[in-house]
Amino acid sequence: MKINKYRIICCLSFLMLYFLPFNTCAQNTITGSFPPLAGQQVRLVGFNTFGIYGIDSTKVSEQGVFQLNYANIDRGMGYLAGTDNKAYFVVLNMEDIHLKGESLSVPESILILSGKENKLFVQYAVEHTKREQALSAWDFLQKIYEVDSLFMKQKYQQKTIVNEMLRIKQEDMNFLKSLDAKSYVSWYLPLRKLISSVATVAQYQPHEIPATLAAFRNLNYSDQRLYKSGLLKDAIESHFWLIENSGQPLDTVFKEMNISTDFLIASLSGNEAKFNEITKYLFNLFERRSLFEVSEHLSLKVLTQDACALNGDLAKQLESYRAMKKGNTAPDILFSGDVFKSGSVVDTPSRLSDIQSDYKLVFFGASWCPMCGEELRQLLPLYEKWKLKGIEVVFVSLDTDEALFKGFSSVFPFISLCDYRKWDNQAVNDYYVFATPTMFLLDYNQKIILRPSSIKQVDAWVNYNIGDKKTL
Repeated sequence: MKINKYRIICCLSFLMLYFLPFNTCAQNTITGSFPPLAGQQVRLVGFNTFGIYGIDSTKVSEQGVFQLNYANIDRGMGYLAGTDNKAYFVVLNMEDIHLKGESLSVPESILILSGKENKLFVQYAVEHTKREQALSAWDFLQKIYEVDSLFMKQKYQQKTIVNEMLRIKQEDMNFLKSLDAKSYVSWYLPLRKLISSVATVAQYQPHEIPATLAAFRNLNYSDQRLYKSGLLKDAIESHFWLIENSGQPLDTVFKEMNISTDFLIASLSGNEAKFNEITKYLFNLFERRSLFEVSEHLSLKVLTQDACALNGDLAKQLESYRAMKKGNTAPDILFSGDVFKSGSVVDTPSRLSDIQSDYKLVFFGASWCPMCGEELRQLLPLYEKWKLKGIEVVFVSLDTDEALFKGFSSVFPFISLCDYRKWDNQAVNDYYVFATPTMFLLDYNQKIILRPSSIKQVDAWVNYNIGDKKTL
């Protein structure tokens, strides 16, 4: 049989092309002409969930020309940066982009010669800013005409102001509606507008808070576009910041945050990697803002769902709120290792349950933890007052150095113990401790009555719940 070598070569070429990664075949370029940047390095950076990554970099030619490439996997937002690290944002949606200008750090100096979505992005950024400035001015005038007796009778002018504000808002909406639904900017710009509106809504337009919260709750956190937008962190934090600053009573704030948490978690169902990543970020956000009731709700919500598996470290953090929530009985603690009080060795009591007091504050910390030192400095002058009110303190150290522990705890007039095993300490594991300082206030039967975030919170609880009562 005669073999057609030309046909074989063609077939092999086709197969090689077919099996090449899609990104290799689908390259788009960003070309720039910036004479002042000659000889400098220029980078193209993309966004990925909460971080950034390098897409491409090149050296600008002596004529000030550079070319960078990106692929379909980079679809979303990105930015160009020179040696000064100032960012010029670009839309990466499979279109070639041609820029001309003087400096990447001065957007006004840059002309977009080609790239439809990038032109629309810049156009909206400029026009939306002007519209927002005009609305602020009209809003200021509207308040004057409504409350100042000199202008209150001018009904025509009041109506004109309202109509102009409505026109400006409608003009902004019409621009967004006119965008091609398949474009990235048609999704990105409304989200960016939502996030940027939060401060204004909270301060000047509280009547718009319900609608703004509804928009945040309708976000799909499984949408890949969100992870490539650079807006994920802002979307989460702005959402919960708005609730926190809505002017509602604390109980209502917690309730609304729990509702928003449920919406967010539900939208991640089935996306295991993002479920873990965003849940961890959300949990840390609540902990950082001392929103512990919301942390507990998130923990219980996530631990009882079965749509996604939790990674081990995250599960341990969340389990702290299920196993150690208020109302549960705390595990007993065996006083093993070195046990001191006022710098001297003590043999009794030998366990937490042996301490006969109405309340016990268990404090997990270490000499290497700066915040622990600060909290303990606040605790020491309060200890005698608390002791008279029936509160005893036990310090469980995560130190690994014997000398450091002994020096650190020598001034504590309460029991301090350390087995030098750090996170492998039995009490640390029994109490699901994942950070220092961690505190638990227990009653006589070791029921958890408070998971305080600070010594000040404990003292406030003491003053409110015990007052001047002394326990014999």
